[in-house]
Amino acid sequence: MRIAIHGRDTRSASTGFMEKLIEHLCDKGVSVIVSDKLMDHIPRRDRKKFKLKSFNHKDSLVKVDFLISVGGDGTLLESVTYVGKSGVPILGINTGRMGFLATTHRNEVNQAIDDLLEGNFDIDERILLRLFTNQDLFDNIPFALNDLTIMKKDSSSMITVHVHVDGELLNSYWADGIIVATPTGSTGYSLSCGGPLVYPKSDSFVITPVSPHNLTARPIVISDSSEITFSIEGRSKKFLISLDSRYETVDEKTQLTVKKEKFKIKLVLLPGYHYFKTLRQKLNWGLDVRN
Repeated sequence: MRIAIHGRDTRSASTGFMEKLIEHLCDKGVSVIVSDKLMDHIPRRDRKKFKLKSFNHKDSLVKVDFLISVGGDGTLLESVTYVGKSGVPILGINTGRMGFLATTHRNEVNQAIDDLLEGNFDIDERILLRLFTNQDLFDNIPFALNDLTIMKKDSSSMITVHVHVDGELLNSYWADGIIVATPTGSTGYSLSCGGPLVYPKSDSFVITPVSPHNLTARPIVISDSSEITFSIEGRSKKFLISLDSRYETVDEKTQLTVKKEKFKIKLVLLPGYHYFKTLRQKLNWGLDVRN
């Protein structure tokens, strides 16, 4: 079996954890490769000891059985950019804070590896969104698991974002920005801006305005088969767009269209996991002292 690992936390405690993780995998007879970003933080003695080789975004992972993401949810979102359309399932080991996507705690890692090697897991397929533009943006990684955002730049005044769905005008939002979130991303930035929680198996996108000046502008859930197009106006001629926290600066001439990506991302679900359980634990969803 061949397993890839990605991580970006360079704290000494996490470095020690990474060494133990790689050692445990090697003891199980697993061939291990690590991302180029992670390799930079692995001591030379460990690179030699475990005979580690690295991979980057240009490498195909089709011969890899699993990718283990070590960190928080941001690290798992980065892992998605390495996996792409290869179909490699991702297991998230949480050494960060929230751990909404990376649901396996670091103290449970040995059992998690055993479950992985024994096939004791399920696969949860998540949709992505894809950005189409008339410019070369995001280093040919134009997809996102969580969301696309269009935002004003720095402390400039509000912008106007004209949003069309399947060719029909949805609304012209006078706001700080707009978010298009997948069901996976509905628990992220969109939620903090008043968007709804959306079950991952729902075939939908959420469009959520960021600090709209008109308080009647509310989030809306649409079909993920829709094509969403944007045009932007503002006093500032530069705007920020992001895909899962990867940012680019664009102007009014940039054409932006969002559709559902053709491929999906596979997340490894270990025994005992359920989305509703994660909602209750991570978001204190429905918490009431009377209960």
